[in-house]
Amino acid sequence: MKKVMFILAGLFLSTLSQAQQTDNKPPVKKIEVTGSAEMEITPDEIYLDIALREYKNKTTKVEIGVLEKQLQKAVLDAGIAPADLTVSNVFGNNYEQWWVKKKKVTDFMARKQFRLKLSKLDKVNAILGAVDEEGIESVNISSYTSSKMEEYRKEVKVKALQAAKAKAGYMLEGIGDKIDGILEVQEINTDNYSDVRPLMANAYMRSDKAMDTESAMPDIDFKTIKVRAEVRAVFFIK
Repeated sequence: MKKVMFILAGLFLSTLSQAQQTDNKPPVKKIEVTGSAEMEITPDEIYLDIALREYKNKTTKVEIGVLEKQLQKAVLDAGIAPADLTVSNVFGNNYEQWWVKKKKVTDFMARKQFRLKLSKLDKVNAILGAVDEEGIESVNISSYTSSKMEEYRKEVKVKALQAAKAKAGYMLEGIGDKIDGILEVQEINTDNYSDVRPLMANAYMRSDKAMDTESAMPDIDFKTIKVRAEVRAVFFIK
């Protein structure tokens, strides 16, 4: 029984000694900072929604198939791949008209929505100008992005971490210390460019005279996308 008590007492003293040694370790010297970086890029993937509708030209109905062929030809003439023009929706409504004899005639008027993928907007005027203006119901930009977005995101995150390191470096330099490696990195914030302001058809539909005048003018770039990153970093101090 005494041997058991001696052994337990020895284990207790050993554990107490290790705890005291741990408590006597100097605290880790560290510095915590945040770093951020951002860059602006011009999107090269712009998605344009074009809605076409059948309409009455006096007594003749201009059908959706005619308008669709006009749009397809305009896209090909602009040098855009056919695969970049897709159908996104089909819908319609009943068109009512009273004739001279007061006989009510109801006709179904089809509507079709297309999505056109563009790298720039410099060919939009020519494309829309080749389609019957009465058949264009609406045009708007639904979304835009960059084909290299993931590369840009990685690049800006690296720059944010470099900014955090630089900040920690000059802060420690002021008190005569230096960085001695990194302890922890946490991503705080990234870019968000989902706020899209649609551009409507009348922004593009211009007269031939206006288009001739504008052909001599320089192209205006599309609005840029802001890619941003922010990190929290903890560095060791020498």
